Amino acid sequence: MERMNSPLHDDDNDYERKGEVVTTTGMPALMDELIEEILLRIPASSLVRLRNSVCGSWRTLISSSQFAKDHLRRSMAVDSALTHPRIAYYSSSDSYPTIGIFSARSVFENPPREPTKVVAYEGRRCRSIIGSCNGFLCLHDDVLEGRAMLWNPCTGFTSQPLKIGGHFHYCGFGYDHVNDKYKLFGTVIKKSGEFVTRIFTFGPKSKWRTIQDFPNRLHHPDNKAFVVGWTGRFVSGTGTLNWLLCSGLDSFVAVLSVDLVKETYSQFSAPSRDSDDDRSVFPHLSILEGCLAVCYETEKTHWTLWLLKDYGVPQSWTKLAIIRKHPPLINYCLNDVVRPMYMLKSDVLLAKSPSGILILCNVKDGTTYVPNIDSSNDGMTKHPPLYRGSGSRIFHVYHESLVSPSHFGLPSCSSEMRLFKPSL
Repeated sequence: MERMNSPLHDDDNDYERKGEVVTTTGMPALMDELIEEILLRIPASSLVRLRNSVCGSWRTLISSSQFAKDHLRRSMAVDSALTHPRIAYYSSSDSYPTIGIFSARSVFENPPREPTKVVAYEGRRCRSIIGSCNGFLCLHDDVLEGRAMLWNPCTGFTSQPLKIGGHFHYCGFGYDHVNDKYKLFGTVIKKSGEFVTRIFTFGPKSKWRTIQDFPNRLHHPDNKAFVVGWTGRFVSGTGTLNWLLCSGLDSFVAVLSVDLVKETYSQFSAPSRDSDDDRSVFPHLSILEGCLAVCYETEKTHWTLWLLKDYGVPQSWTKLAIIRKHPPLINYCLNDVVRPMYMLKSDVLLAKSPSGILILCNVKDGTTYVPNIDSSNDGMTKHPPLYRGSGSRIFHVYHESLVSPSHFGLPSCSSEMRLFKPSL
């Protein structure tokens, strides 16, 4: 890593203090280390604002690939507040070129009368979100057989769009921590109708590579299980994308995973559904506190939330919460479960209810209430405001970071996604 030149030293490395000569040899390097240690403790969004108003050596440090990695590693392992978790969303039913973003923590911390503000960004076309990882959102559009690109909302930088050559059937985005590579996985439907499974490694000379077919009916005794959802859930530190595999005929539920390091598939069991559960209500897989979580409807009276504390070890599934069904949370025309989004300190859960209402649920005493989120400027005019319902908005949690596409050899720009300004 390039070190900054400290202005706090004399040319001869000596100065007098009370008649003594004190050597300062080694102090510039020490000052550089102290400055870097201080900067590593500042949130990513604050460092982005500082970057253009500090001396050149600080700017070089903050913009470096190694500093971005060190800052991300520290914030995820030591102080998660440095990453400022945020929630991004798009509309899955209407063609809006905007993506709304709001602070996850402010939803929990703001008083009821103080709304959490949504900030919207506008692209050149309508895009969905495939997934998030290390501050990146992987965006996707279906124009000209599909394209994908990476966007870091904190820094504003995007990568050049990647041509997919078809339409995704299943897909996911994640990080290969062994080889320090970001990868996009997808089962692509080509013009001919042929299915092909590919992995793209983001980098200066990378391209699509065909791998073994996605086993979307893996290891069910009667081959009757199917994958729930089209996007895989990335679990940080494991290098895996994960889907639920379940049956509409019996209590079978499993997790089907893609290892982005080995580029292989595996499967392990999830908690079984009760024998009297409604088979038409499928469970939902999400990420909470860095772990896989699955939510079931149980006995038609409540939803049960399980957390996998040790990845890949079925015995570590732990019952996290029981959420009672209340009429405002139920959609009687749509069989669905509560969809967890984010949890604060293992106490309060932010989730999307089957009725579309976002709720905060205290998992210890079961109380729920609706947070005050102001989405009036998100540009999605056909959808209700978020405090009344989410409509067809799809939500993804991400954590702010300084990681840029240019850090792994991709051309990047800051003009693809811009702050949305609603017309008056």
